[in-house]
Amino acid sequence: MTLTKPEKTQTPDPTGTQKEAPMVDAEAKRIETEDLNIFYGSFLAVKDVNVRIEPNKVTALIGSSGCGKSTFLRSLNRMHELIDGARVEGAVRLDGDDIYAPTTDPVLVRRQVGMVFQQPNPFPTMSIYENTAAGLRLNSRRMSRSDMDAVVEKALRGAHLWEEVKDRLDKPGGGLSGGQQQRLCIARATAIEPEVLLMDEPCSALDPIATLAIEDLINELKRKYTIVIVTHNMQQAARASDITGFFNIERSGDPGELFEIDETEKIFSNPSRKETEDYVSGRFG
Repeated sequence: MTLTKPEKTQTPDPTGTQKEAPMVDAEAKRIETEDLNIFYGSFLAVKDVNVRIEPNKVTALIGSSGCGKSTFLRSLNRMHELIDGARVEGAVRLDGDDIYAPTTDPVLVRRQVGMVFQQPNPFPTMSIYENTAAGLRLNSRRMSRSDMDAVVEKALRGAHLWEEVKDRLDKPGGGLSGGQQQRLCIARATAIEPEVLLMDEPCSALDPIATLAIEDLINELKRKYTIVIVTHNMQQAARASDITGFFNIERSGDPGELFEIDETEKIFSNPSRKETEDYVSGRFG
């Protein structure tokens, strides 16, 4: 199905020549939204989002607080439904399959579309090993201990954490530093082998060194996953993403809208809309 998208949110052609195509280890899945409206009760929080999020790329969502970025992000794996009264109109498709279809199990959606939150949230009573394997066990993945060991090691290596923790896998995950805890959460999310990773301000609680480590990791993870990241850090969006989308509201109390989305380089150097230019240049927000 070919989606009809408003011109102001036209996603750039992934075959463009501004950047070289990234090396890809596994073809991830594409996300498309069509006329997406997100409600909390009768309140319209996000309005008319039509967008295509390309596989094996990092898409950053920027904009002022309260403009709907995180609400939109959580709608991509139905996590916002955990709030009473939340509902959507329109469609969110994962490689063509509507994740809001009546027959679609939201638990299955979240297996394919993982989430990493703003604050590192390892399970406090679990060891590093148990934290990494938690998703597998919660999803009733039965496997031998040797197979589980292999998955845990692979996930921790993928999160650049294995060498730091391999001799203390039985220690509490909460005993790690903030940056290590966030990488542990990324390992936990990738252990179940999703297609898409959503990250809601994953570096906001971290120091600059830990932030750069996470950004380097994100750049590597896109070889296997489609990644969508919400950030208030303009420098981070410029460094870590291929595509950037700008959310905004017209007036206080209005719903958030996706004003513009394009190649990151263009958004920061020559955006199409004045509102985008004003935001990325620091005139507001």
